[in-house]
Amino acid sequence: MDKLGLHGVVTGIRQYSTGRKIAGRVITVKLGIDDGRATASKHLSTTAIEMANPGEIIVVEQRTGRDAAAWGGNLSLGAKVHGVAGVICEGPARDIDESRQHEFPVYARDHTCTTARGRLVEVATNEPITVGTILVFPGDYVIADASAVVFVRAADISRVLDTADKIVSKEKMMAEAIRAGTPIGKVMGADYESMLL
Repeated sequence: MDKLGLHGVVTGIRQYSTGRKIAGRVITVKLGIDDGRATASKHLSTTAIEMANPGEIIVVEQRTGRDAAAWGGNLSLGAKVHGVAGVICEGPARDIDESRQHEFPVYARDHTCTTARGRLVEVATNEPITVGTILVFPGDYVIADASAVVFVRAADISRVLDTADKIVSKEKMMAEAIRAGTPIGKVMGADYESMLL
């Protein structure tokens, strides 16, 4: 992303329920404050789960400032059964232990035990949302691991993957050289500093 001048990195969202890296296309959910006027016919995020294709990732925006979960254990189970690859919450998630039992990847800004009932409503599914400072569109791509969450616009995915493949190939050769005894200062010289720019 740096090499291509693209922005999409979000830090501070933690990997809570598994140690698994996730990558796939995005389905978005936006949550808002329940002011008592909305009459929800479905539970939060169930529409996204039901419309997801296998391997897709649900990304939920819950930036209301309320201590209320954007995601929970039964949603993790339902998503896993439906083939969803994981969830990323810009906001808190709950039932982390249940999600671990289901071996379903949950990434979240925070955790809580407070339910969304009476506190949050679903505002939109598959509409643009904001995660960190990044505007995320349905159909974008995301990769998440213990270091960060990175969003890539669908229009940029081919060149991002091509660039990433080249960098990974170079870093693999560097790792082999380090294992073979080449001094690390020599391996990680000026070439390494310039290959990411």
